[in-house]
Amino acid sequence: MTSTRIEIDLSKIAFNATKLVALAAEKRIDVTAVTKAFGSRPDIARALVGTGVRALGDSRIENLERIRTDRVASPTILIRSPIPSQSDRVVRSADISLNADIETIERLSKSAAALDVMHGVILMVELGDLREGFMLDEVDEALVRLLELPHLDFAGIGTNLACRNGVIPDDSNMGELSRLADRLEAEHSVGVRIVSGGNSANLEWLMSDSPVGRVNDVRLGESILLGCEPLQRRPLEGLYGDAFALVGEVIESRRKPVNPWGQMAQAAFPRPADAVGDSAVWQTIVAIGRQDTDPEGLAMPEGVMFRGASSDHLVLGTEERMPAGSEIRFVPDYSALMRSMTCPNVRQVRCS
Repeated sequence: MTSTRIEIDLSKIAFNATKLVALAAEKRIDVTAVTKAFGSRPDIARALVGTGVRALGDSRIENLERIRTDRVASPTILIRSPIPSQSDRVVRSADISLNADIETIERLSKSAAALDVMHGVILMVELGDLREGFMLDEVDEALVRLLELPHLDFAGIGTNLACRNGVIPDDSNMGELSRLADRLEAEHSVGVRIVSGGNSANLEWLMSDSPVGRVNDVRLGESILLGCEPLQRRPLEGLYGDAFALVGEVIESRRKPVNPWGQMAQAAFPRPADAVGDSAVWQTIVAIGRQDTDPEGLAMPEGVMFRGASSDHLVLGTEERMPAGSEIRFVPDYSALMRSMTCPNVRQVRCS
């Protein structure tokens, strides 16, 4: 089997999800499995549903539409704020959406009314990472307006941390989210059914002895697919970190100096720092580029060193000559995985 491909071990993905669902259940927390990194591929989505996740979540409405088309039996959640012009598609294919703009919520109401459906809304709250979410002093006004709108169901509140600025979920911000849920119920006579605490970055907090308060949902993607937590990229004990492998074919391998020569200008892409010394090494090129993956996000096999990448070439240092046509396997991180799984030039192959 040749050509650039990503190999998928479905049994390892399901194993990771089962373990994480059980871990969260010990704290009475449900798991929303995030499908965006694999484009909601139906066999993976179905495998995740079989592990007991509460719902499937994705940031792209196209992926949720695929889940519907493929008849994957699961509630669906749009985990990025809806694009206003897609409001009709959102209420058709997502049971719930995470929202941070009242005008968009109003459009969802009109679309849901036109289609005669109910659509669930989670209000996102800003707790420090400075990505999406209402500020705390804006939540009450947004809730009051939401409760006035027809064909919308107030499903709960949520937040997102660590993705933009690396703010760590901890007792302080998770406690603030819990207190907000309590206050909204007391002051507005509503039920806050879902309190979504965040993503895989919440696992360290979840696994600690800290009380979880009102948090009853986490949105897990990276931890399920790659068996690691995203704060320090540490492997999670007992989980598989190699459920995916990116495989590429060697197209050239010869001895070359480690450093370039001649007058320098800008390269097509950022260039790694010059290597130490000027002795010749085996420079091996694999037919994988930035159009196919995030090269900096690939774990190199033993004895292989990343030297650089262009749109179509992955340049490596190897200990020996690698014959053209031979293959090298890499384990992708989350960034590399997303790029490869959504690239039409990378074949997807199940190996389990």
